[in-house]
Amino acid sequence: MKIGQVAKRSGLSAHTIRYYERIGLLPYADRNSSSQRDYDASILVWIAFLGRLRATGMPIREMLRYSELRERGSATEAERRDLLDQHRIRVRAHVADLQACLLVLDTKIAGYSGAETRINAHDARPHNQQRKSA
Repeated sequence: MKIGQVAKRSGLSAHTIRYYERIGLLPYADRNSSSQRDYDASILVWIAFLGRLRATGMPIREMLRYSELRERGSATEAERRDLLDQHRIRVRAHVADLQACLLVLDTKIAGYSGAETRINAHDARPHNQQRKSA
């Protein structure tokens, strides 16, 4: 698969794919007879995994460490698991922070909804009743 096809199917730009290859996140692609990169379709699974790591905030240096360990084979499985365990702890903490923020937003939005109800109820009362309750 040529780099343009990988880019289209992965959602990454060709520039990003070349960058990832250059820094070691992606293995160097084989070259065809025209010296163009020729990727195996399995690269898409690895790119999708890297995208999940990036989306969850894993720093590039840790992604590189994971990639290096992966290249060294099954003897590094325990190290890779530890790296992912540590990242999962950070992701769970971040999710908890986001849930707390969401609760604040929901509470604030509900408060505004309540204010609209109070204002609408106040506006619907006859003028003489509005002064008594104020």
